[in-house]
Amino acid sequence: MKRIYLDNSATTPVDPEVLDAMMPYLTSKFGNASSIHHFGQETRAAVDKARHQVASLINCRPNEVVFTSGGTESSNLAIRGLLEAIGKNENAHIITSEIEHPSVKNVCEEVEKLGCSVSYLPVYEDGLVRIEDVEEAITEDTVLISIMAANNEIGTIQPVAEIGKLVRSFKENGRKIRFHTDAVQAVGKVKVDVNDIGCDLLSLSGHKIYAPKGIGALFIKRGTRLHHQNVGGRQERGLRGGTESVPLIVALGKAAELAERRLESDAARIESLRDKFENAVFENISGSFPNGDREMRLPNISNISFTGVEGEGLLINLDMQGVAVSTGSACSSGSLEPSPVIRALGRNDQLARGAIRFSFGRENTADEIELVLERLPVCIENLRKLSPSRAQTASQ
Repeated sequence: MKRIYLDNSATTPVDPEVLDAMMPYLTSKFGNASSIHHFGQETRAAVDKARHQVASLINCRPNEVVFTSGGTESSNLAIRGLLEAIGKNENAHIITSEIEHPSVKNVCEEVEKLGCSVSYLPVYEDGLVRIEDVEEAITEDTVLISIMAANNEIGTIQPVAEIGKLVRSFKENGRKIRFHTDAVQAVGKVKVDVNDIGCDLLSLSGHKIYAPKGIGALFIKRGTRLHHQNVGGRQERGLRGGTESVPLIVALGKAAELAERRLESDAARIESLRDKFENAVFENISGSFPNGDREMRLPNISNISFTGVEGEGLLINLDMQGVAVSTGSACSSGSLEPSPVIRALGRNDQLARGAIRFSFGRENTADEIELVLERLPVCIENLRKLSPSRAQTASQ
């Protein structure tokens, strides 16, 4: 049985070119990048090259890129680091959304315990934040707005450029509001330009763009002060103490270079596969409903609710048929509750529990999609037979 991987939003396989680039730094080029001898300078040059490659992908200065262990650490450094740098927890106000990734949402909940106030903005049936809601939520105590560039479950692309423009207008009037965006899902899938967005801080992760797990980066706009979260040496501008993982940094740099080079071609091909898949599903499987806006979204994510089935049951059945999918964020796996993201769209419990995320990637083929379209209806039909009372079409 051919196994088909449609969970690329959870993680991606390491690209062969990325693996080739990092291998020498696991073997012969092993020096500490902080050492001043030849071995150290050799790896320091590799780190510097990677920093330029990441900076090129998001159109910033190389010295505005700080390497981290991934998106979660980047967002923690952005939010906690900013609050600590301005010396303000009590009474500080943060604006975020109801559909943020746990790496942002959970940090906001933690800083609330320290005295911060947080406004969790709603999204609507289309899964999009409204710019007027952002503007209305701003108070005299607002110090940070953190809205993701694209959602990890439904793929909706948020109006981050509009938010950035709004933040700039407040800055021009003397208000020191900073704007952070979690761009982990967006980078490498659509064009991400920090200047177009107008953000002060941006999180990205390597394993979403065909690099290994354990490496990411935080864009920190020049002039934005953060307090370090890892106390140690002076690595990464003193913001992240500890010896750099040169192989992982080199891998991220190479993945960024490939993502920039292949962005348009990858997006067009993957979007074509996704659209072919969705058209067939909605035409041939009754009781299937798309989640989130179908225009303002990433090219690689399709989130669909199926009535009469439980998402976990469908996931397991598909896995038994060799198809890997997800019921939501991989960081929230194991939860028995319906996805908060799907519930935020106004879906009822049945549709929220029946939601499946199909996320397509660089290695998927049209033949694989045909196989999935053969196996998916059989799995759904079998599950509905086991639970006929749930097979009635639910209202949205």
